[in-house]
Amino acid sequence: MTQQQKPLIGIVIGSTREGRFGEKPAHWIHEIAKQRTDLAFELVDLRDHPLPFFDEAGAPAWGPVKNEAAQRWQAKLASFDGLVVVTPEYNHGPSAVLKNAIDWAYKEFVRKPIGFVGYGGVGAARAIEQLRLIAVEMQMAPVRNAVHIGMVEFLGIWQQGKSFEDFPHLAQAAGGMLDDLAWWTKALKTAREAV
Repeated sequence: MTQQQKPLIGIVIGSTREGRFGEKPAHWIHEIAKQRTDLAFELVDLRDHPLPFFDEAGAPAWGPVKNEAAQRWQAKLASFDGLVVVTPEYNHGPSAVLKNAIDWAYKEFVRKPIGFVGYGGVGAARAIEQLRLIAVEMQMAPVRNAVHIGMVEFLGIWQQGKSFEDFPHLAQAAGGMLDDLAWWTKALKTAREAV
């Protein structure tokens, strides 16, 4: 299977904060993912897609959006067969910039799988659960397995000079999530192309 034939997965960095931690797990999961032979991966930084707060009269599910930045964002999303979202947890939920980016699209998400890498006090478990509910509304298939980077790992990597390799359970979780994502990506891509 050539690189062009492989299903393409977008790895979305779900934070735009100054000094953010999100780049570290995004690059880490990207390096693990690139070792696979069944999928291709591309990093997508929300900083490269500055979107205003959603303010259109109609929802993207009902018709095209007018905002040019949102149109570029939608085109980027449409190029993917699935997503991995790297999310922080702010106040028990995902970042506002990530939720806003989701709100600017709809059909680009439909019938595609989505996996999660979360970081924070409880490995962003609460943010990921909220994102799973949102993904279902977007007609996506959220995979069960996720990577939860808890406070010990988060602080160890961010402030204590440790690396992801110091926490081998994270790589194991990543493998499970990516295996789930690969299965769903192939199944849903086949189904989308058959319709």
